[in-house]
Amino acid sequence: MEQPDQKIIAFLKKHHVMTLSTSVDQQPWCANCFYAFNEGRMLLIFTSDFETRHIKESMQNSRVAGSVVLETSVVGKIQGIQFSGELLLPKGEEAKQVNSIYLKRFPFAVLMDTNLWELRIDYAKMTDNRLGFGKKLIWIREGEKE
Repeated sequence: MEQPDQKIIAFLKKHHVMTLSTSVDQQPWCANCFYAFNEGRMLLIFTSDFETRHIKESMQNSRVAGSVVLETSVVGKIQGIQFSGELLLPKGEEAKQVNSIYLKRFPFAVLMDTNLWELRIDYAKMTDNRLGFGKKLIWIREGEKE
């Protein structure tokens, strides 16, 4: 897998809250989730119960979108990533690896009784005004369409 620009990697590693967007029957929904980043596989790992709206909807339509942004009112410092991908429930050995990554980032989660999910990023677009106004960095997973 071709890795994205290091600026995308660094941004996703630095932050920890994403907005996750789902859609079923032409009804969109957003949820904010803490995430841990698996750089090697371009995954955002987060925890959520089966009863939440975003998980119920992703069970019907696993194609999701989202964003991670830097909050700033200074135009020259605007940074953020918009992405789309697929939401997956890890199983077996993969679930152990995901759990390890998440607990390393959020050790307090060991006390939680919930499920871990993988959001496999297939497309990412980073806006970084520090590189020039409106500068975009695009990454597409091999085999995916824009």
